[in-house]
Amino acid sequence: MDERGAETEPGTAEPETGEHDAGDLDTPDEGLLSQLALIDDQPLEDRAAAFAQLHDALRQQLEA
Repeated sequence: MDERGAETEPGTAEPETGEHDAGDLDTPDEGLLSQLALIDDQPLEDRAAAFAQLHDALRQQLEA
């Protein structure tokens, strides 16, 4: 189980700290979900900035 009480599969534990690019993990979905989980664990003020940064990065990918 992770710190939020959710079940995790062996070998899928998320890192406690650090930032990831979408290409860091096996699939884009896993990278995005990992980024969202890391952002969600941050204090509210930091979360807002991190979501804005993620939004900009995703927009750049879509427009490329």
